[in-house]
Amino acid sequence: MSIQSLKKLQVWLRAKDFAVKVYKQVLPLLPQEEKWSLNQQIRRSSTSVSANIAEGHGRFYYQDNVRFCYNARGSLEETLSHLTFCFETGFIPETVYKELEHEGEEIEKMLNGYIAFLKKSKQGENEPGANHKVREETEPYNIEPEEH
Repeated sequence: MSIQSLKKLQVWLRAKDFAVKVYKQVLPLLPQEEKWSLNQQIRRSSTSVSANIAEGHGRFYYQDNVRFCYNARGSLEETLSHLTFCFETGFIPETVYKELEHEGEEIEKMLNGYIAFLKKSKQGENEPGANHKVREETEPYNIEPEEH
């Protein structure tokens, strides 16, 4: 894989451009007291979307790629949550919020389509080690309070 093949992937391009918009349109509007908290969280989550797509794209086995796309989708949702907070606290205007919200929803649709494509095409299905699965036994999740 190369950066040239990645640049042909539309979902990566849109996610990268989304992060650039967040950097240019949101971060400068945040108050100084948010420089080390909300600002940093938005930076990491917004750039994580395209970074995870890129990392998955560089994998040979489709299930690895799908897993990184799920991570990208999670980072996108995190970014949209931060943007909602920024709008509701008055840090960003409605026009910026609505534009980025719409862009995020479009990227999510593209990611879902890309994930479906990867699952259907099963690229790398016959790579060495592709058929090995690692599973851990999980403890049941108990929501009942313990009695003393």
